[in-house]
Amino acid sequence: MSKKNKTAFVCDQCGADFPRWAGQCTSCGAWNTVKEVRLGSAASGRSGRMAGYAGSRSEVKLLSDINLSQAERISTRISEFDRVLGGGIVRGSVVLIGGAPGAGKSTILLQAIANIANDGVKVLYVSGEESLQQIAERAHRLKLPVDNIMMLAETSVQSICDVLDEVQPQILVIDSIQVMHTLDTDSAPGSVSQVRESASYLTQYAKKHNVSIFMVGHVTKDQSLAGPMTLSHIVDTQVILASTDDARFRVLRADKNRFGSVGELGFFAMDSSGLKEVKNPSAMFLNRAEKPSSGSVVTVLWEGTRPLLVEIQALVIECQYGNPRRLAVGFDQNRLAMLLAVLARHGGILTGNDEIYANVVGGIKVTETSSDLAIVVGIVSSLRDKVIPHDAFFFGEIGLNGEIRPVANGHARLNDAAKHGFKKAVIPKANAPRKPIEGLEIHAVSHVSEALEIFSDL
Repeated sequence: MSKKNKTAFVCDQCGADFPRWAGQCTSCGAWNTVKEVRLGSAASGRSGRMAGYAGSRSEVKLLSDINLSQAERISTRISEFDRVLGGGIVRGSVVLIGGAPGAGKSTILLQAIANIANDGVKVLYVSGEESLQQIAERAHRLKLPVDNIMMLAETSVQSICDVLDEVQPQILVIDSIQVMHTLDTDSAPGSVSQVRESASYLTQYAKKHNVSIFMVGHVTKDQSLAGPMTLSHIVDTQVILASTDDARFRVLRADKNRFGSVGELGFFAMDSSGLKEVKNPSAMFLNRAEKPSSGSVVTVLWEGTRPLLVEIQALVIECQYGNPRRLAVGFDQNRLAMLLAVLARHGGILTGNDEIYANVVGGIKVTETSSDLAIVVGIVSSLRDKVIPHDAFFFGEIGLNGEIRPVANGHARLNDAAKHGFKKAVIPKANAPRKPIEGLEIHAVSHVSEALEIFSDL
């Protein structure tokens, strides 16, 4: 008598299970994402899968009795990579690295494990997409030391774990999790159930045997990680490697990190010898024209644990059609509409009949509100055709009443801008330093009207 296969209906966006098919997922609200998947034989053993992501069960302990010793970290000797990971690779951690095809995911991991293996740490690279010859050719092209890197071409998770028991590496790379499969699940590799079960199986092994695992993940058309949402919950750290708009640079961003800060950025330049660290990312985004022009303004963002100087450009022109267009590239479009309303109400500058375009140079995405003041000043600069001096910068959050609110880490932003040769700063009054900064003229303002008056005098 044949064993009956279990089936389930699973949302391929968030991983929610349903007893029957539905047009819309009630968990995440997405349409046409509920798919039927086979879960394997009803009689198949699932005891290992039910153990939980953190490994096997252990005895009950008091929270006060838990060992608080610092988790041991392994350095990749790539400082930008270590920064995003929170200071290095934590023993027994699981890191998911995603990115578009050609972004450099396999390249940066190959560079990292080559450095680690050269320091005497046992590493194993498991490839399910490329042949071992292709990886060897890439390593030769990048001129990496490859004598101590162990390689394996395999897609079965159980077979990989058997090899791990034999060679006992400290670092494991899975390239990629979408092509892995478990024997207990009958659905095709890359399906929701296969990705979820494979990641769960490997995570359990990592926690039990104190092995650090890197999983390479694919992305969808909207640059979000493919597979179930539970994949992000299973892993300890999730990072995304993306290219800037001009494709010359790569930005590594941490979306989740149990061992470090979230939102940390690492910057790399891609060339024929692989990914090279960009030690001074502010210089990368401040490659400005020698002749100043109206609408160009510099602000200081705070990304992760460091300041970042970026240029914001604004263009205001008379509307040629019936409906003026407002376009924001690099920050929230709704934020631009709000700032224009505040500028009209509290700054006395009406732009209802003008088309407005605002852009963050270099392809960086602005997610904080400290750039509000710079955006407003850039718009007024373009509208009045007034050039902002190259040695001036602005930062501050603008409220709906026109007030300039303070931002975090204001003193560190000022010091970083002063190191890059800036001489004038317009900042919130609450961020004004108690002691003057050598070579920096600081204008502290509390209202958008004050900032516009100072801007006119620069």
